[in-house]
Amino acid sequence: MTEKRTFTKEEKLQLLKEAEQEGVKSTLEKHGVYPATYYSWKKKFEQMGEAGFQHGMTPGPISKRSKDLCAV
Repeated sequence: MTEKRTFTKEEKLQLLKEAEQEGVKSTLEKHGVYPATYYSWKKKFEQMGEAGFQHGMTPGPISKRSKDLCAV
């Protein structure tokens, strides 16, 4: 089993930039990143900018549960 690797915000930004310039497939193979992970990072960056890379941040509308917690 492969050991889980964590990437810093800077590493994610560099990987997104490299994939844009060098091609997604070759970049992901070079760094050992799954396509689903890459596209998740890309979506978060496009929708939320660098703040999307903070742990637990997900793009999209605020859920009803989150609104209820904020109202307390």
